[in-house]
Amino acid sequence: MKQQVQVKIIGTQKDAQGEENIIELVTEGSFFKKNDKYYVVYEESELSGMEGSTTTLKIDGEDRVNIRRFGSAKADMIFEKGKTHSTGYETPYGLVEMNITTHRISVSVEEEIPKISVKIQYRIKVMGSEDTMNILDISIA
Repeated sequence: MKQQVQVKIIGTQKDAQGEENIIELVTEGSFFKKNDKYYVVYEESELSGMEGSTTTLKIDGEDRVNIRRFGSAKADMIFEKGKTHSTGYETPYGLVEMNITTHRISVSVEEEIPKISVKIQYRIKVMGSEDTMNILDISIA
């Protein structure tokens, strides 16, 4: 059964020179459980730069999270502690290929409320540019 939830995402990106960029998004979404996995679905906004896209967050245990975007921006990003995953990020301007290496991942789920906390620390290497260190801090209530 789907439940309405509030989704709060704080994304922090730090480049090789130490310059930090922080984006915060608060939106409404829906939460449900299917095949022992937790899902949160929400619409992106102009603030995130992905207006017209729908994002699905899939929590698959305590050490694997998948973020999929459909619409104006398309991506399938897998975060798994200690592993690197290659993916394409499709934008209206073209396809960007990148590698995502997850250093830390923390997941806490209280299904009955629902209350979910996801924190991911990862490095992105976009082909042809420098690495960036990133932190995603996601709260769902």
